[in-house]
Amino acid sequence: MYLHAIEKVVDQHAEESAFLWLLRDEAVAAPHYSLLDLAKLDKRVEAHLDGLRIAGDAGWDVCAAELAHEEPGEVFAAAMLALESGDAARIRRVYEVVASAPETQHGLVSAFGWVDRACWRGEVRDLLVADSPFWRRLGLAAAATQRVDPGRPLLEALEAGEPALCATALRAAARLGRADLLPAVQAQLTSDDEAVRFSAAWAATLLGDRGAAPRVALACVEADHPLFAAPALRVALRALPPNEGQQWLGHLARQPHTLRNAVVACGILGNPVNVPWLLEQMGIPELARVAGEAFTLITGVDLAYEDLEGEWPEGFEAGPTENSEDENVAMDADEDLPWPEPRLVADWWSQHQGRFAAGQRYLLGRPLTPEHLQWALCHGRQRQREAAAQERKLLSPGEPLFETRARGDVQQQWLGLPIRNI
Repeated sequence: MYLHAIEKVVDQHAEESAFLWLLRDEAVAAPHYSLLDLAKLDKRVEAHLDGLRIAGDAGWDVCAAELAHEEPGEVFAAAMLALESGDAARIRRVYEVVASAPETQHGLVSAFGWVDRACWRGEVRDLLVADSPFWRRLGLAAAATQRVDPGRPLLEALEAGEPALCATALRAAARLGRADLLPAVQAQLTSDDEAVRFSAAWAATLLGDRGAAPRVALACVEADHPLFAAPALRVALRALPPNEGQQWLGHLARQPHTLRNAVVACGILGNPVNVPWLLEQMGIPELARVAGEAFTLITGVDLAYEDLEGEWPEGFEAGPTENSEDENVAMDADEDLPWPEPRLVADWWSQHQGRFAAGQRYLLGRPLTPEHLQWALCHGRQRQREAAAQERKLLSPGEPLFETRARGDVQQQWLGLPIRNI
């Protein structure tokens, strides 16, 4: 009876560590999570991992059994124990699952970013020189999670003919701040592969290219590419001259299929002259919440805290419905955003717009100074923090991109914040 109870506890630790990692994987890009929220969630993940560590071999046995589900959360938990143990057989078992179910690779890369770097031993080095482009790509991604420069394997991957490997290398070069590799990155702007072309545009823009790269990125926005449009928009508009950015905003706003991107663009540009148009979009149910998010990104006002929220419009549905004949199964993209009340928001703006100068770019209510970007990284929500990280990177292309997806306590250390309180 006692052993059965212990087994149930170990099972629960394995299930919860995998489940909480999945929550965390969504939280890093969520509009309502702060760094402190992320750090608290990470502590919950770590507590269950501790339970598995304390269980010893029994903890590993449960995680190994859970690998049969071939899910990224289970791969993360098993990879954590395998890497920390240094047991080659356990590590190989995780690799076998990732090889048979490539969609789980994110869990493995996350584990490499989570564990102490000493636990890598020779694993990442071996991945970087593997014969398979798949494993070399995972090695590059793993190194970038902890700001480790892969050296020559990175350059070789940039010149590789395998598109997925090259795309990963491009993104890694930008995240690591390898401005010396800008010519090699720019050489991929004309690639025939769209993923490589987008990754080159994204990376080259962050590494200092203010010419062709942001405009290549905007081609993804123009085409409303399902995977690349949003990240391309975020980096390109921040790099363009303000007047050209405004022209692109007008262009996007005139096309129905890119209207939502135009709303998002207002927040990226941070120009208060666009606020009146944003207020109009708040009256359109499909755009109201994302328009409120853009308004907050410019002004810094918390719609919920300032009692500027409204009610869900009667008859409006977003995300999957209960109608079995409805073919739309996409989740509500704005689920975690507050619903703005246009009249109340307009009243707030009329009282405070004098604080904002037309043509000046703002992020969370203040101009984009290095000091304010540091403040935003400390106190903003995750999407706002990502914006601050990109703005800071654009100011210093040779510096690493601040990783807002890293473990919460590690980010706190990078920012010089106390671990227990922000």
